[in-house]
Amino acid sequence: VQLQASGGGLVQAGDSLRLSCAASGRTFSNNGMGWFRQAPGKEREFVAGISWNSGSMSYLDSVKGRFTISRDNAKNTVYLQMNSLKPEDTAVYYCAANRGAYYTASLASYVYWGQGTLVTVSS
Repeated sequence: VQLQASGGGLVQAGDSLRLSCAASGRTFSNNGMGWFRQAPGKEREFVAGISWNSGSMSYLDSVKGRFTISRDNAKNTVYLQMNSLKPEDTAVYYCAANRGAYYTASLASYVYWGQGTLVTVSS
């Protein structure tokens, strides 16, 4: 079972990026999914979550209105569209699959993790 995150890169403040998280080895269509990030010297934090059927989503306050999480269960893929990026968004971004059908902000409830993709936003 593998979650492969991609789409990170070096961008300027105000730019956009779309992260993808492709799952292989099993389907996650019945699992809540989340995006987390970890900046240097900081703890990993919840960024966005989406329920199994896309009926419910949640965001970190600092990214609300700028980031959008979505999923395509047919492709077994989750996305994070990031607009109006800020230098403080710089971090390694991880996708993760929750043990249940919904998401939480708790890292402990996620059973599968991707390897992370680095997003660097220059000012």
